[in-house]
Amino acid sequence: MRKLLILLTFLFTCGVYAQQPQAYTLFDHNGKSTTYDAMIDSLSRADVVFFGEMHNCPITHWMEQNVLQTFVDRFGKNVMVGAEMFESDNQLILDEYLQRRISGDRFEAECRLWPNHSTDYAPLLSIAYDNKLPFIATNVPRRYANVVKEHGLTWLDSLSSASRAYLPPLPIYVERDSSAEKAFEVMGAMARHSNRGHYVEAQALKDATMAWNIAQNWQHNIHFVHFNGSYHSDFRKGIIEQLLRYCPQLRIALVTAVRQESVEALDEGQLGRSDFYICVPETMNTSY
Repeated sequence: MRKLLILLTFLFTCGVYAQQPQAYTLFDHNGKSTTYDAMIDSLSRADVVFFGEMHNCPITHWMEQNVLQTFVDRFGKNVMVGAEMFESDNQLILDEYLQRRISGDRFEAECRLWPNHSTDYAPLLSIAYDNKLPFIATNVPRRYANVVKEHGLTWLDSLSSASRAYLPPLPIYVERDSSAEKAFEVMGAMARHSNRGHYVEAQALKDATMAWNIAQNWQHNIHFVHFNGSYHSDFRKGIIEQLLRYCPQLRIALVTAVRQESVEALDEGQLGRSDFYICVPETMNTSY
């Protein structure tokens, strides 16, 4: 009877553990599972690390905070942060907040923050604030991207020199291929905008502006960590392709968050997107 009870306890315990959900798995560029420390060691050899996120994924944002804090612990003041979520014409407000010249309330009131800022991006800003790190607002002012979406890149030629200070050098390089249009169709963007070419141009403007602001602020021996939606850096296109046009010598590493039905193995279709993958189950809760 005692042996039977032990056997039943063992089988019950194994059954419980077999059903335990897994929040995420890390994979390398070959699709092999890897550890956090191994990923950090590899990322640490890069000049610029891109973090291609899923905007509404809590695991992704939690991992972003960990990676940034680990870089600060390892490299101290030799870390610089940048993000798609902040626009270049708000750099002064961002600087004034980080330099403790204005309050957090004034910063939040005057800076055009994303709706999920308080939960997802404020923690990144807090790390920069506490460690007195530069934080670069890399994205183009949305008013310019919106007009380009409607009228095309040639509209930028009409801007004043003061307005162009927020933009990269003109003309903007645009890669026109079917994969870009397919991605927009998946996002539902094309249904709202009949002129596909202009939408691609607006995305190119965003990518080029983010790349230009990284290139203008990166310094030798600085580890620049940049946060953006995964579309902007997938397959080393988008921002990365634009950045290498400005600074071809930079060593770049890429982390991308992906959703899958199972996180036990990386789907073959994901290969080539990134150097490292944070693989999250499709059943994971979203923040919005």
